Amino acid sequence: MASVPGLKGIVNKRILEDVIGAVTKDKDWVVLVVDHESMRIISACCRMQDIMGRGVTLVEDISKSREPLRAFEAIYLLSPKDESIQGLMDDFKDLSNPQYKAAHVFFTESLPEALFHKLAKSETPKVMKTLKEMGIAFLPAEQLAFSLDRPDVFKTFFTPDRVQGRSQKLETIAEQIATLCSTLGEYPSVRYRHEFPRMGELAEMVQRHLNRYKLDNQSLGSEPGMKKSQLIILDRGFDPVSPILHELTLQAMAYDLLNVKNDVFKYEFTSSNDELASKEVILDETDDLWVTLRHLHIADVMKKVSNEMKTFLQEKKVTKRGADSNVSLRELSKMMKRIPQYQKELSKYQLHMHLAESCWQKYKDQIDELCKVEQDLAMGSDSQGEKVKDAMKLIIPILLKPEIKVEDKLRILLLFILNRNGISDENLQKLVKHAQIPHDEIATILNMQHLGVPVVVEEKKKKTGPERRERPGLETYSVSRWIPVIKDIMEDCVEGKLKDKVYPFVSGTAATQQHDVGGSGEPTSARWNWRKEPEKAQGPRSGGGPRLIIFIVGGVTYSEVRCAYEVTKAQTKEKWEVIVGSNGFLTPNDYLKGLKNLDKKE
Repeated sequence: MASVPGLKGIVNKRILEDVIGAVTKDKDWVVLVVDHESMRIISACCRMQDIMGRGVTLVEDISKSREPLRAFEAIYLLSPKDESIQGLMDDFKDLSNPQYKAAHVFFTESLPEALFHKLAKSETPKVMKTLKEMGIAFLPAEQLAFSLDRPDVFKTFFTPDRVQGRSQKLETIAEQIATLCSTLGEYPSVRYRHEFPRMGELAEMVQRHLNRYKLDNQSLGSEPGMKKSQLIILDRGFDPVSPILHELTLQAMAYDLLNVKNDVFKYEFTSSNDELASKEVILDETDDLWVTLRHLHIADVMKKVSNEMKTFLQEKKVTKRGADSNVSLRELSKMMKRIPQYQKELSKYQLHMHLAESCWQKYKDQIDELCKVEQDLAMGSDSQGEKVKDAMKLIIPILLKPEIKVEDKLRILLLFILNRNGISDENLQKLVKHAQIPHDEIATILNMQHLGVPVVVEEKKKKTGPERRERPGLETYSVSRWIPVIKDIMEDCVEGKLKDKVYPFVSGTAATQQHDVGGSGEPTSARWNWRKEPEKAQGPRSGGGPRLIIFIVGGVTYSEVRCAYEVTKAQTKEKWEVIVGSNGFLTPNDYLKGLKNLDKKE
């Protein structure tokens, strides 16, 4: 298999070599037993054929009933939760009739003390040949993007009166973030946005967990002469605009408008037999054309797909060089059916043709007018640079149109409120009435205040917010002028311009200094000696420079993910690599649903 790039490649190597390979190097075949969480991690970065190629004869789910396979030893890769521990213990509760010959147990993250003692008192240790914590409690979604796979965090973190259990959940998040840093071989300086309550608390928790990893591996993050990497923890309120806008680059657009779920895109096409067929494909980095197209504006994607298909057809001598350049994508598709011997290439081009055409059609039919208004509200100026003086005049025609979906009207209303830095309750009621917003959807608007954003205000206050970078001469489409705030943060950080007062370091130290790993971070567990074996740093930097890791509590948008690639690519001097992640990836509809449900009782 060709090497997997970036974050996925690092985790792929850890699973194949440090988990499976460590056991199978002197054995013929083993069984791999997983739970839901560990299977999600494996699926994100490993192919089944690679796992089988390492000596795994069967992959089984610990939560399901299984036939005993006593001739085989088993590798257990599990998340440290009670039901998985219980499943492991049940497999060996009767040693005269065990599920497998022996057990090699790997936990994705730290095993809580109570569960450790529960496991220690069972019969399982008698057949256990390996016990190790791997520190990979996150999903490597892309080369430069990750997820903690915790959609519940938005509600836990932002609901004001949701105090019970919050600290424990924040500790879990902190441990997951620390496992990411450890996997990358990083011991970064930790910073956070100080404006939002609880950010300092979470940052301190992350620092404590990082200190434990550093005590276990003194070489973690220590590269002589290398500028220290940084971890910045943000709350979703740092940029409430980006999750609302209709973003017109391919990946963000597809996940917003085409109902792509779990990276799966389903489309219909006419087969070579002229029959209507449907197909499901996974949009991931194994498709080099997807990697090329995903961050391009939809208008550029249409041109790129067309040019790629024309070049391919010319190379296969289906069309002549210099042929009509105005041939449509649909006509090109028909031409490709004449060369069934290239079915693999045909399928790839068909996929991206359908993806691009579907997005383009949605834009023309549904959101063209919306995008212009959204951009003016977000920027505070029109495409000519003239300041928007009467934002109300912009939104009323949109709100009065019955054919526009409620979700899109909510997006317009939220952008209007952000543009005005809050509005009066009277004006809100009038706008909601004009737009015919259902009563149960009004909470979507009001709950944005829980992110620290002014929504209903009695007096007009001067608009505050992050200072935006000037970008003179930047060429862009008029309906895509907004640049996510996170790009400013990334660029300011790698240039050493990020303000300490706004984004303080946890310990108050500069990024060039090493944090003290003693004190409150020192582990006291009697089981620490077995917890982890000393490891070398796992994640070589792609550019050879330091890393900037940004974690957003409340979800990361695909436009923000794109910024990580853009800033990383632009590095010419110190070669910073920017990695961004969150508890989950965020589409506009996810964001609206999350806001709506903040006040709902469970």
